[in-house]
Amino acid sequence: MAKGKSLPLVWGESWLYVNSASDGRLLQRAKSQVTLPPAVEETELLQKLYHLLEAKGFQTRVEGVTLLLDLCKSSPQLISTNIVQIFDYFVRRIADSHKKVKQKALDVLAEIIGVLEDALNPVIIGLVEGITKNLNSKDRRVHAAAVKALEESIAHLDKVELMKEFSYQWSKLSGQALLEIMERITVLVEWIYPRSPEVVQHYALPVLWSSLGNKALPVRSANVRTVVTKLASALYKVMGTKLKKHAASQPPHVQENLSSILGW
Repeated sequence: MAKGKSLPLVWGESWLYVNSASDGRLLQRAKSQVTLPPAVEETELLQKLYHLLEAKGFQTRVEGVTLLLDLCKSSPQLISTNIVQIFDYFVRRIADSHKKVKQKALDVLAEIIGVLEDALNPVIIGLVEGITKNLNSKDRRVHAAAVKALEESIAHLDKVELMKEFSYQWSKLSGQALLEIMERITVLVEWIYPRSPEVVQHYALPVLWSSLGNKALPVRSANVRTVVTKLASALYKVMGTKLKKHAASQPPHVQENLSSILGW
């Protein structure tokens, strides 16, 4: 073939054929290897989604959330490719002022986490923040939906990134949300430590030290003590005597509280 000379293209039903300049043979190449511009209908579909999610009427916003779920199931690649922009719109519905929209968004989030999985990694920070802000909700349905989304996150998303974000969010939480996140950090410890011990030391230990740093810990509610004890026990299980070595650099009352709950 002469340098710089392009070959004529012939489209078949399932293949792209390239006419060989040397002998006239048709060389098969799969269409999937050819990059095509985004379909106009896909662009219009995304615009419709954004319009519904931003609508003034709460019922229309619910329709937008439902459409997102449908698209995740029917066109996961479309959603994955545009996940950052889509999530900019969707995360507002997780914090919607209308309880029905908020609950629906959390329910859908729990479902799409299992569908999209790693495709959600670029938006994991906003995802976790959106969930944690609803863990203190007084509406039991909203709270239950947030907990479900939290569980699905642990089951399907990057556990190391979750540990990092849980640790960061924990420092800003209070009440039930604080306990919920501490329990999830405990769950992640056993899985992460054999693979990335430095992640556990950097992100889980500070949560334990901060919890034990409260001098009133021994007389605080049973729920708090139970959750802190589970975290300490999980860390001791994977770290062994290394936990004692790390604790040695903590203030005396932290060491005392740790010894008390672990029975040292």
